[in-house]
Amino acid sequence: MKFSRFITLVLIVLILLFGFNLWYVTQNSLIEPVGRLTVNKLGNPDMFPGHGSSQVLGSYAAKTGTKCILVVHYRGGLTYARFQEDDEDILAPDGIFVIELTFIDPDEYRTDVDWYGDVIPTFLFGIPENKYKYMADGIVFNKLDDALKYVGDLAKSRGQEGPIPMFYHGTSREESPYLNPGCGFPLFVQIAWKEYGRLGAYYYTVKGLMWPYVSNIFYPYQISHHSSLNYLYNNDELNYETISSYKYGNDSNSLSPNYYRSSNSDRRIFRI
Repeated sequence: MKFSRFITLVLIVLILLFGFNLWYVTQNSLIEPVGRLTVNKLGNPDMFPGHGSSQVLGSYAAKTGTKCILVVHYRGGLTYARFQEDDEDILAPDGIFVIELTFIDPDEYRTDVDWYGDVIPTFLFGIPENKYKYMADGIVFNKLDDALKYVGDLAKSRGQEGPIPMFYHGTSREESPYLNPGCGFPLFVQIAWKEYGRLGAYYYTVKGLMWPYVSNIFYPYQISHHSSLNYLYNNDELNYETISSYKYGNDSNSLSPNYYRSSNSDRRIFRI
């Protein structure tokens, strides 16, 4: 009986120490991992002002008081440009500044999950520093440190105080979203591991996977229509680039869907 109490006490102390360590690191970190933004596409592209995903980010910003949010992706045919979300119904007057960052895998393009070649080695050993390149605002970075410095400088220029909340895009267009964590997941894990260590990465990964199921207002619709939404998406029926209300003038080209498409992108890799 005394031994079981001792074990319980040790576990409680370890949990408290782990929690305190996460809190302390968060106070001094550039990034605070939050989780998966969404589970599938409601429209393509879906990272621009006024879209449902952007509104979810705005709602989170209004609740937490952050001025900037980072969204990480898996490289498609976009420049991953920053943009401003100014929905007056859910935001403070200054809106929210959304910074986008993607990783580029030089070896292959894939949207399915490679459990034995990717997931398990990543779980055990993390992601090697030299595996990916990175892109933000159309600029390619060879090192994650350089990419994060760029993100940090952008956030600082917008008055960000404290760590930048980080989401990963999370859209899955093939397997079930319960099996496929979706777009941007490896970069989310890599940054969490870099900032918080192995145990911190495990914690934020598990916590982040649950985020949309309890916090994304569109989740009930998305998950109940997952198959039909993915069918429409995979057959180019959710392409909103041609809708005039989503086209912006030359004075705000960074908000235009056409600005997001790189000059040499093909449709296959654009649709992530």
